[in-house]
Amino acid sequence: MFKKILFATTASPTCDDAARVAFDLSLKYESEEFYVFHVLGVPTRGFSPFVKDVRTGETEHSDQDYIQWVKDEMENTYGQLIDTVEKCDLETIVGIPHTEILRMAREKDVDLIVMGAHTRQEDIGATRYRSVAGRTMQKVAKAARCPVLIIGRPCTTCFKLFSHIVFGTDFSKAADSAFLFAYEAAKDAGARLYLFHSCDISPLNAGNIAGQVEIEEKIKEARRKMEQKYVSKMGDFDNYEIEIWEGIPYVEILKFAREKQADLIVMAHHAREIDPNEAELGSTMEQVVLRAACPVASVNHPDKVAGL
Repeated sequence: MFKKILFATTASPTCDDAARVAFDLSLKYESEEFYVFHVLGVPTRGFSPFVKDVRTGETEHSDQDYIQWVKDEMENTYGQLIDTVEKCDLETIVGIPHTEILRMAREKDVDLIVMGAHTRQEDIGATRYRSVAGRTMQKVAKAARCPVLIIGRPCTTCFKLFSHIVFGTDFSKAADSAFLFAYEAAKDAGARLYLFHSCDISPLNAGNIAGQVEIEEKIKEARRKMEQKYVSKMGDFDNYEIEIWEGIPYVEILKFAREKQADLIVMAHHAREIDPNEAELGSTMEQVVLRAACPVASVNHPDKVAGL
């Protein structure tokens, strides 16, 4: 399924958890191409030979000796993991991180980008509501033509990659592409697929407190939509469950994923019906990324998932 994987890394400890998942995926799916990609940093000005290292913040001379030193450091950092896969290409370049990651993914026509939720150690955590997830990750997830697998913390449930996949939907158009990815991943891995929706019954969402009859009607309607939009497209695939809960969406998704010991959560990058190229990371997705114990796949475009 994932024949070409791009692991975007800062080659620092903040990416260790993402590294383990990326290498495991390459091994499991016997990927034809596996790229470990690190953007050295941004030139100090114009075509200056000096670059500000994204890891240390120090200004370095980006000559061939420095580039080779960085590659050697990457090889030392991931040495044991590199030995586990058939093929691994270490790539480095000078530039703006998200721009170069997207360019590399496009040039190599990769099926999946794997990256951490953060690029700096102090970003980790969910103590703030917005601007917590790494800006590089947000920009990559926004513009990538392929799914982006985001690793926010040590993965405690995904060692079998994958056996329990949760697809969280709000029935938006953006969620259709996420469904295709989740469905194809479940078929390919022989995994259990959970089609999950949380009816948002918080007063802030509806402006009033929903009664029990109204909640039950919402649940019935959501189940009907599940059958119509997703189950009807799965043919003879029967390894799935439909679950409709009520509550705050990101809270219920996380609770459900924990209950089912999910290995992967798949969601649309955003919920609003707008151009994917203009969409910011949705607040529900952001909170799930920050708190999930398993990898979270953000799907923004239908390009790659349609042909899986």
